[in-house]
Amino acid sequence: MNMTTDAIKQQAARIRVIVFDVDGVLTDGKLYLGPHDEEIKTMSIKDGLGLKRLQGTGITPAVISGRPSAPIAARLHALGVEHIYLDSRDKLIDFKALLAELGIGPEQAAFMGDDLPDLPVMRRAGLALAVADAIPDVRQAAHWVSQARGGEGAVREACEMMISAHSAH
Repeated sequence: MNMTTDAIKQQAARIRVIVFDVDGVLTDGKLYLGPHDEEIKTMSIKDGLGLKRLQGTGITPAVISGRPSAPIAARLHALGVEHIYLDSRDKLIDFKALLAELGIGPEQAAFMGDDLPDLPVMRRAGLALAVADAIPDVRQAAHWVSQARGGEGAVREACEMMISAHSAH
């Protein structure tokens, strides 16, 4: 989607919740499979600090992911993320439930994704964000695309953009 940098900043200043996908956004999208069927994923420390900094500005971070993961849930809880929807069967339904819980409209929400299951929420959110290595359809649907790849600082970039927009207004 085409929005000017100023329009993106103005919209970002109105955002009260930013929702992140996990695989391919908070992680690099790779699954390391162990000999006992365990899955191992990596998350960037930089992204973690971005989530903490975001909370300090009053913007609520949240997560909606189609996959279950106890270690991801534990990491997010440790970072103070309270709104975590894992094993989501329909991200748009969970997105609407989150908005209802927070008492806000979709125009006050941002969503950062990387792949096809993220598109319905990105199209509904007030600000659609994508990681640099998102599939082309997702990058095209996004108002803003990070320079960093998923799991490699893209979430931090999005957090810093939001923090900057909020401090400017």
